[in-house]
Amino acid sequence: MTWVKICGTTNLEDARLAVEAGADAVGFVFAASPRRVTPEQVREIVQQLPDTLEKVGVFVNERAERIRTIMKGTGLTSIQLSGEEPEPLLAEINSMHTTKGQKPKLYRVIHLPEKFEAGLQVGFRWPDGDAKPDALLLDCGQEGKWGGAGKKFDWESAVPLVEAMQCVLPVIVAGGLRPDNVDEAIRLLAPYGVDIASGVESSPGKKDPAKVRAFVSAARGRATGN
Repeated sequence: MTWVKICGTTNLEDARLAVEAGADAVGFVFAASPRRVTPEQVREIVQQLPDTLEKVGVFVNERAERIRTIMKGTGLTSIQLSGEEPEPLLAEINSMHTTKGQKPKLYRVIHLPEKFEAGLQVGFRWPDGDAKPDALLLDCGQEGKWGGAGKKFDWESAVPLVEAMQCVLPVIVAGGLRPDNVDEAIRLLAPYGVDIASGVESSPGKKDPAKVRAFVSAARGRATGN
């Protein structure tokens, strides 16, 4: 079954909506974004969410010590790195522990261009060894932005790259997903998971209940009446 993350969560109502819809994870953005939240906000939200739900902190070019402090202070269970973080930082996160004493899951974002060139996969390299993440998250990169732009990369042209990546690590697809196209992304790329923010919003930082339910249903291959 496809893993589903609802990212850019800013309030308890939307977090509970994601849980009710059947999402596996919610994401909280600690980087510059219209969906940015504070550790204090996230701590209050996380305290009221089920233990089975992944709580993912999204960071961009942040220091390890701040990531550790926020994770410990909020109850995050996973870390997503969306910038140009060096491998030693990934290795340090892999040595950290959550408030429950577990290693946090680590998701490494790789930004792909909107117009994908067939030979692009030749130059890609992903972290290994102590810096190896639990999954790679593919998003559409745009100059000056680190995600959340609502643009999708060329799925068809990226098929060989995704196949190669999934021989090494699970792949999560993000960028430009919507309730009406997530089934196509899953059919073409067969990813481990999908990740959405703007595609299920009524405005930046506020989720649309019908869209969230429709997205999770579509990702799971279920019919929906919404």
